[in-house]
Amino acid sequence: MITLSPVMQKFILHWGEMGQRWGVNRSVAQIHALLFLMDHPLHAEEISETLSLARSNVSNSLKELQGWRVVKIVHVMGDRRDHFESLTDVWEMFRVVMDERKKREIDPTRVVIEECLAELKRDRKAGPVVKQRLTAMLSFLNTMTGWYDQFSRLPRQGLVKFFKMSQKVKRLLSGSA
Repeated sequence: MITLSPVMQKFILHWGEMGQRWGVNRSVAQIHALLFLMDHPLHAEEISETLSLARSNVSNSLKELQGWRVVKIVHVMGDRRDHFESLTDVWEMFRVVMDERKKREIDPTRVVIEECLAELKRDRKAGPVVKQRLTAMLSFLNTMTGWYDQFSRLPRQGLVKFFKMSQKVKRLLSGSA
């Protein structure tokens, strides 16, 4: 078992709480936080013992984290068990999570709205307000998706510069120099 410092414990507990607010299971978020803080890969037994979580919970959580592409399996010489490590570059982690959220949440919503708009031609009960609002929502999502697609292709340094420039852009757009 790994002994966690008070700072590590505080971060792991907080990340678990924040995970719940973001729609991520508390255990999943805590495991991610632990792996993020570690300077070496951990195997599932170490994670289970360190966080006092059931082995099955750890196994399922690790699969979910791999599905999100923020944790990967690594192999350690002389040990046949799978070990796990987290992405440690916070900018890359942000990009990966945004890509996954777009793929899981935004893209399916756009498809459903497009289907709804196509079906409106046969739906006599839906009035013009429905078409107007669905069209506005689809237009918004398409605009944001287009923006995100351009944004997501920026190299890491370009991404950092983009966010650091946000105050200047805000002043420029609001007309206060």
